[in-house]
Order: sequence, then structure tokens, then C-alpha cells
Amino acid sequence: MKTYKFFIISSFVIAGLVSLTGCKKYLDEPPENKTFTEETDYTKSDDMILPLLGTYAEFQNTEWEDMPLISVRGDDVNAGGLGDQQDFANTDMYSYNKDYWMYNSLWQNYYQNIISANSSMEQIALYKEYAPNKALADQYISEVLVMKSWWLLHLSRVWGALPVPPTSDPSDMYEVSLSTKDEIMQMISGWMDQAIPNLPAIRPNERADVPGGVTKFTALAIKAFANLELKNYQAVAEATGEIINSGKFTLEPDYYNLFKIPGKLNNENIWEMQYSDLGQGSGDNYAYLYAFFGPQGWTPKVSGAGDGWGFWEPSMKYIKFMLDRGETIRLETSVIFTDRGIEEIKKDPKYANLPAWISNTTKSGDKFNDFARELFVSGKHYLPSEQLTPGRTDYGTNKNFTCIRYAGILLMYAEALTMGASGTAGTADDAVNAVRARAGMTALSGVTHDQVMDEKYAELAMEWGDRFYDMVRLENYAALSYDGRTFTADKIFLPYPQNQVDQLPVLKQ
Repeated sequence: MKTYKFFIISSFVIAGLVSLTGCKKYLDEPPENKTFTEETDYTKSDDMILPLLGTYAEFQNTEWEDMPLISVRGDDVNAGGLGDQQDFANTDMYSYNKDYWMYNSLWQNYYQNIISANSSMEQIALYKEYAPNKALADQYISEVLVMKSWWLLHLSRVWGALPVPPTSDPSDMYEVSLSTKDEIMQMISGWMDQAIPNLPAIRPNERADVPGGVTKFTALAIKAFANLELKNYQAVAEATGEIINSGKFTLEPDYYNLFKIPGKLNNENIWEMQYSDLGQGSGDNYAYLYAFFGPQGWTPKVSGAGDGWGFWEPSMKYIKFMLDRGETIRLETSVIFTDRGIEEIKKDPKYANLPAWISNTTKSGDKFNDFARELFVSGKHYLPSEQLTPGRTDYGTNKNFTCIRYAGILLMYAEALTMGASGTAGTADDAVNAVRARAGMTALSGVTHDQVMDEKYAELAMEWGDRFYDMVRLENYAALSYDGRTFTADKIFLPYPQNQVDQLPVLKQ
């Protein structure tokens, strides 16, 4: 059996107009992604995997701005200030600019991927006509459908009602009507029901053909996310409960290194973007641009390791919340302190005497100096300089990007049970206490919904905006009104990018 590495597979060509100026990417035209199939020999069954690998390449090749825009509005994270991306900082303050390039870029990137996914599924279906193993074709189509659903889930969380292109023809975007957010989430849940029976019931790191690829449990997790948005808590409990009952996943004891090189393809990871420098100090390097999350000044343990841009900062509110709980393991992993940040915390008399372990130097020996844009740095997006492959200097390079963790599944299951759902994978106490034990926290008894949400806040901070979307779903707007911000219901969705409104008549509605 062949083994495929995502990061060395080139995707199918996608035509579009892209220009890069500094750290800005302006995307002005709709993508043209109609794949020409006339010259493809669909009787060559060994080639059936190629469209699938092309979609995986799109998943790995995410643009750096996508996740930050999806995630910046929660009370767990702040946009770094004093930068050249003022509209990003304004978005964090719930002041939206429909002309901001990042809005259009996320829209363009993910819709381009969705249309590409449609093309891949169409091509695999053509191969299926001649394939001796039609079940394998169904698996490949289902894997692509899971990735398509991941992109659509996040787009709808950000914008709500959307056009959903049914084919790979970009002109469909001009013809389809808007689907509401609830309709989209129901659509995704239904797609996952179609996909689940066709996917292998193993961990991603157990796949021998495509290591780290989509499995049944990836689809179950995305089904759970969609039903969480719908407040269909019974469906959430059933999907997450099936993952728990599988016995396939465990919590990584070393929380600190879970987000670093040792955490690649961990037994806790249900899905992750994979990157590699091939273990070489020069040459090809398949990497996410972590500079966005890095400090503008540090003294790395390994001299010469590069720093970053300073655009992503754990919030003071989150840090104080964690200090109040007596958190050590998760706080040390999630937040990196500067001296200026420490002094700012101490200005509050309640926190005048901080734990002795809090300093501007990580346990890995990297010192984070004061810099103008931020008081703190995200530890979950930090790679110790000593873990860089010798010869590599880019901040965070070679680190995977975690998307879905088993800890999040346990906490979704617990949340569903505290909202009235019944479950077959243990109690809410069992799920929450498993996560707390790894963090060195004492066990709880009779877990309440509020305690589950606090646990999600502590555990999942700065990961894909779950905190923001949880608070919106629960209409807890007070939690999002902090440090000078005032959140109201009309701020739930970003405005459609003006570039898209100008081109797509359906958005003018």
C-alpha cells in the first residue's frame, strides 16, 4: 500500500487573481475553478486518489489570515495593537469594515476550497464508474465532503446565511439563493451522516495510506459542531459519545508539548494540519506562517531563531480567570508573559503577588522581551527554539496546526448532558474531570452547565474561536463585553465583503 504525505502533494491548479504586498493579500476576483476532465483517463483506477490528495493539499495550504479572523472576537484573545492591520484590531472590538482585505480573503480562500472540493468529488465519481473497488471511491468522496464541511462550517459561523455552490462551476455562485445558518448546519449534519459509514473507524494517526487523514471520527466531530450551533444537544451527545465510546482517543499527559513537535499526530488529535521541513535544515519546507502569532522581540535559547509580527495576544480577562482558578499547566502552556505584561497584571491589587513560576522566560528557555504591540504571546502557537530543526529559523516552522482535539469532544459531550441530553459514554462529571485531571485540577461533583463552559474557556482558549461562538450561541453577550468592548446581537456576523457584494447579486438581499 502506498503512503502519501500531504505536504508534498501538489493540488490541482486553481486559477485566480492573487497579489501579495507585505503581509496583505488582496483578492478581487471570484475564483475560476472548473477542472477540465476531457483529457483525464478515468479507467486508471490508481489515479482515483489524486483528486482527494489535491483537496488535502488545499486543507494544509491554508492562508495565515484565515484562522485569526475566524477566531479573534472571543474574550480569550485580543488582536495585537499598534500594527498596520487596524481593521483587524477593530474587528476584535466589534467594529467591522466590509472593505477590509482580510474579510474578502477568508471568503475567497474558503469558497475557492469548497468549489475545488466539489470538483474533486465529481472527478472521483467519474473514476468510480470504472473502479474495481467502488467502496474506496465512496470513502474518498466522503473524505472530501468532510473537508468541504469544515470550510463551510466556519464560513457560516462568521457570516451566517450563505450561498452554497452545488457543483464545481463557479457560475453557480451567481444562481443559488442564500441558505440560512441553521439550514447550512443541518446540511452539514446530513452530509456527515452520508460520510460516516464510508470512513475508516480508526484514529487519523492509524491510517497507513494517508497518515493523519480524515476518519469516521473526524466526521462525527464536525457533525457535533454543526448540531451544537443548532442547539440540538441530543445529536451532539450521540456524536461525541460515539467518539468517546470508541476507546480510540486519549488525552496526552504532556499538555505543554501537545501543541509542539512531540504533539504531531498525537492520540488526542482528531484532526490537524500537517507540516514538515523534511528533517532538513535547508531546502523544501512545508509550513504554516506562524509569524502572525509570534513576538516582535525575544531572546531565543537557540540564537538566530526568528521572531514574529505581534498580532495575537491572550486577553487579560482570560489570564485573570485562569489565575483565579489556580491554573498552572494550562496557563503556562496557553500564555507567554513579558515583563511589561506581568507589571500590568500587578497593577490590580488582587494580583499583586503572582505565582513564582510566572516570568518572561518559558520552561523551554526562550525569553520574551517587551515589545509595543502586546503584553502577552500565545503559547499554543509557540514552538520552542530548541525544537526547530537546526538551520531553520522561521518562528514556529515545522509545527502542525491543531484543529480538533479529544479534550474538546469530551467537553462538548458534557455540555450536551448539562443541557438535558442523555448519553451513553459516561456522565458529565466523568468527561469534565478527565480534562481537569490532565490539567492538575481537582475533581468536580454534580457538574453544572456554567462549570462546563468555564472548563471549555480554560481548555480551548485561542483555538478556532470556540469561546466566541459558544457565548453567541448561549446569548451570553455580557461575557463578550469586556475591556471597553460592548457586544450586541447585531455584531454576531461580519458584513459580507464588499468585493463579493459587488459581484454576487444574492448578497444584495
